[in-house]
Amino acid sequence: MASENRNRATTYRHTQHAPLCWGLYLLCIPFALATWLTRGMPVLQWLFPVVGLAMLWLAASFHHLTVEDEGDRISIRFGPLPTFRRSVRYDEIVDARVDRTTVMDGWGIHFSPRGGWVWNLWGRQCVLIQMQRGTLRVGSDDAEPLAEFLQSRRG
Repeated sequence: MASENRNRATTYRHTQHAPLCWGLYLLCIPFALATWLTRGMPVLQWLFPVVGLAMLWLAASFHHLTVEDEGDRISIRFGPLPTFRRSVRYDEIVDARVDRTTVMDGWGIHFSPRGGWVWNLWGRQCVLIQMQRGTLRVGSDDAEPLAEFLQSRRG
């Protein structure tokens, strides 16, 4: 749990790491092997490298989740590849509180069966951000300090 919180009264930054990406990295190995074994087979020689590279891209995109104060908004981004990012302006936030995701909510980025979006990397603890238009659940292993920070900054 790498917490990089600096002076919480004025700013917030936290990065959560999770082991899920290592499973995706490991999945690249069989695809590399299958690429080598199927060389000369017209469709398969292109299919396995493409899928393997997609797994590598996903693993690097979901390696960690960083939530950071950016002055007038909170930034939520997966990384280190900056493929998936989102921000919420503080003046759009109506409420922020600690919550838990369900098993159905799972991990990743998707619409929740309970309504609203889920951005979660690992675990079930999250911060429920109620906005003027919609709901966002941000998974975090630092949920209480994040909810407190958002409450102090909301519009």
